[in-house]
Amino acid sequence: MPGGVSSPVRAFKSVGGQPVVFDRVKGPYAWDVDGNRFIDYVGSWGPAICGHAHPDVIAALQEALEKGTSFGAPCELENKLAEMVIEAVPSVEMVRFVNSGTEACMAVLRLMRAFTGRDKVIKFEGCYHGHADMFLVKAGSGVATLGLPDSPGVPRSTTANTLTAPYNDLEAVKELFAENPDAISGVILEPVVGNAGFITPEPGFLEGLREVTKENGALLVFDEVMTGFRISYGGAQSRFGVTPDLTTMGKVIGGGLPVGAYGGKAEIMSMVSPAGPMYQAGTLSGNPLAMTAGIKTLELLKQEGAYEKLEATTKRLITGIIDAAKGSGLSITGSSISAMFGFYLCEGPVRNFEEAKSADTERFGKLHNAMLERGIYLAPSAFEAGFTSLAHSDDDIEATLQAFRESFALIK
Repeated sequence: MPGGVSSPVRAFKSVGGQPVVFDRVKGPYAWDVDGNRFIDYVGSWGPAICGHAHPDVIAALQEALEKGTSFGAPCELENKLAEMVIEAVPSVEMVRFVNSGTEACMAVLRLMRAFTGRDKVIKFEGCYHGHADMFLVKAGSGVATLGLPDSPGVPRSTTANTLTAPYNDLEAVKELFAENPDAISGVILEPVVGNAGFITPEPGFLEGLREVTKENGALLVFDEVMTGFRISYGGAQSRFGVTPDLTTMGKVIGGGLPVGAYGGKAEIMSMVSPAGPMYQAGTLSGNPLAMTAGIKTLELLKQEGAYEKLEATTKRLITGIIDAAKGSGLSITGSSISAMFGFYLCEGPVRNFEEAKSADTERFGKLHNAMLERGIYLAPSAFEAGFTSLAHSDDDIEATLQAFRESFALIK
């Protein structure tokens, strides 16, 4: 396997050493093949919001397995999960299930162009929307971690219609619209950036994007693959009160199984085949196992107090991390929302990817290794968000903060 991994950011190239090979996971913990236990803050990059291998999810999956792993035909479970997503996410009136976040973003880009009859799209520097050719322009995530400006093999003609702007810079977006009149199909972004570290929108930014897209007859698309059902039950759009035209989703709605989805206004989604002329298909889309895990996960998240617990847990963690770093005389800036958090080893503030790149990545690599030695598993990249879950206990957080105190003292 290239680099010994099936996805680049799993490698330890940017932090040094060899990647940890997992054997099993449960609750907030992961065990490697040597039997070492780690408190996990990657959470399968987001889906494990209820904790790994939640007993209710596992029981539902075992029951579903008896009925078969793939139908290649409609199933009732698709309809149930679709109803739950439509009820929860403000922008979604119709939804189409796919198999990954990348696939969802590929499809939504095609839909943006089909609906508007325009070819150009605006994305933001450091926002990652999967590894499709047209999105590998100033992308975050593994591209940022590995120091690649873009990706070889992507034709210039493919990215010629992809325009970029700094995140949190509304004026730059307005200038792009002015320079490309009646040519931009829409704006796509992570409403809270999770693939260039963790960057929150400044007041008025999302609202401004909503206004400028409407003024120019373009669509606003929130990529909520990471933030959906994590920032709040209705996603970032519910949390911030800004409703896009289209939304991509994934991770949580599959409960840890491969899944993706895109949805939005019925007027726009009716263009998707077979209701309309824009073609998109997938043999494993709406897979009964992924639908089952997603349904059960959303049912758990709807229980009273779930998001209050996530908010309190994550707030305690990030506050403790910042205090520990400052106590060791290190420069740090960080923040959290609900079950997502992030920090940068720099003064801050960090409002976009360019500012994120000022973080001390060499020192982060030392921190990462020190935390591993103390049984804490963080994302092996200075440019990834972290995740808590309902399974993380007060004792887990305190153990984590003690490991941070010791590790910061070691690397100062």
